[in-house]
Amino acid sequence: MALEFYQLTLTGDREINQDFMTHIVNDSYALFVVADGLGGHHAGEKASRFFCQGLLRFANAYGKQMERNPVDTFSMWIDAAVNEMKRLFAFDKSGHDAHTTCAILYMDEQRVLTAHCGDSRIYRMNPQQIVWRTQDHSIPQQLLNEGKITEQEMALHPEQNRLTRTINILKAHEVEINLYPAMKKGETFMLCTDGFWEYVKQSELLQLAQPAGGKDELGKLAQLAVLRAHGKSDNITAQWVRRR
Repeated sequence: MALEFYQLTLTGDREINQDFMTHIVNDSYALFVVADGLGGHHAGEKASRFFCQGLLRFANAYGKQMERNPVDTFSMWIDAAVNEMKRLFAFDKSGHDAHTTCAILYMDEQRVLTAHCGDSRIYRMNPQQIVWRTQDHSIPQQLLNEGKITEQEMALHPEQNRLTRTINILKAHEVEINLYPAMKKGETFMLCTDGFWEYVKQSELLQLAQPAGGKDELGKLAQLAVLRAHGKSDNITAQWVRRR
């Protein structure tokens, strides 16, 4: 596929980076993934990395089967990735308490699929507007849906870190999968962990969707997110994708 894309990850003010990202771009399809690990003693770091490695390992098995029953195939692909997490954790008991979020974007000439769990996000944008974003699996998202808080208030809500879904090797995956029309020329997708979106305004995100937007704007917004956290920045990971 003819795509332009950029990606970055920053440790922020944390000791280690528990985010992980990966991608595949070939003639048939493209896959982009960001994951935000949760858990102490490097367990979260392993969870996000092992999950992404699982998606890559089974790309050949499932990536070319998306023509038929794409949602079911995508779900089986994610199941296989979680099973790979289990294998990689092996006898490491930290895996029991290790969790990860995910935001996964799959696209080919006929369709776009998203899969997400937790509060890592995918935005679909054109130069005029944010067409949609994935809905977080979190307490603040529930409060937003009920009209009790605003979009901007989500980021600083005291329960921002309370997630209602995560990926963990001890349970069946709770990843939400959605199917959309194919990506149009000039559209922009943005995948990011909460360390990025918490401190970036909606109007600022639209800078990334302008014809001249891209690598420089992505880097500036990431640095701005770190500065606005005032010494408490989470890990920041983002992927920017546009169809040529």
